[in-house]
Amino acid sequence: MMKAVETRFRAYQLGCRGSSFSYCAGGEFRMIEARLTDLSKASVQAEMKACGASRAAGLDITSWDNDHCAASELPDLLELIRPRRIETPGYAPTTYNGKDALALIRQYKARQNQTVEIQDITPAYIGGLEWASEMAFRPILYHPIVIDPDHSNNNSTVKFYRLGSFNVLSLGDVEDPLVSARLRRQKILKDETDLVILAHHGANNGFTNKAFIERVRPRLAICSSNYDNQYEHPADAVRELLNDFDIPIFTTKTGDIIVESIGNHTGQYVATNWISDTEKVSSRLQLVSKKSEFLRHNEDTIRQRYQPRRMV
Repeated sequence: MMKAVETRFRAYQLGCRGSSFSYCAGGEFRMIEARLTDLSKASVQAEMKACGASRAAGLDITSWDNDHCAASELPDLLELIRPRRIETPGYAPTTYNGKDALALIRQYKARQNQTVEIQDITPAYIGGLEWASEMAFRPILYHPIVIDPDHSNNNSTVKFYRLGSFNVLSLGDVEDPLVSARLRRQKILKDETDLVILAHHGANNGFTNKAFIERVRPRLAICSSNYDNQYEHPADAVRELLNDFDIPIFTTKTGDIIVESIGNHTGQYVATNWISDTEKVSSRLQLVSKKSEFLRHNEDTIRQRYQPRRMV
């Protein structure tokens, strides 16, 4: 049955290139990506207050690139959200930024007297997760299942956040069309994806293709992109593709994006794209989650559609 879970998602405007999101379900607040700027700090504080969270249950980092994890911003972020668990990319950092960030994370764990858990999301870790029988409200890790030695973007963590009344698919910086093909074959992603955080900020790199969008069909696409970004993300080709399937796109170019469950928190939600530093709205949509529609089926139908997945 569909649970009543108050749920919020937020995409933060950083004022520079990069990504920062949060997902909160039932009071469990998680940050996605390790970024915190002068522009976003007050918004993160406001979001934690709205969620009733004094600290974060987790910090999930999809990539060691500095637009996803900035070592210079990490100390302030860790002090602000004080995560109990940190999920780090499953490949070794090769840049000074990545190495410094990993050292700061280890120092944070040491200061917390070992009460903080750090988990590298490696292929071995994903492969070792138990097959879970509980359905509909368990997050799922889909990638990486192998490490690409030549393209670190393809080692980004792909995670499906589904603890709440609507679900969010986070794709990191993945580029490989083969990864896209594998993901689009997952029944749960087809049946349950409400929000998708576009891969690599909405780049036209082959991942976000017609076959993927036609199969997954998110209710809303989210793009983290600075207004004056040099790559003009999201790419026109990606915008046109989403438009062909009547999938709206909200971007942090305009301002923060807030998605929140409404009513009895069993599937209805409102997505608002704000205009930066104002109380004016750029776009607003009211939607119904795929999961709430699917769980109206009888139990036999649900069992047949769901297959075991390695769940967190």
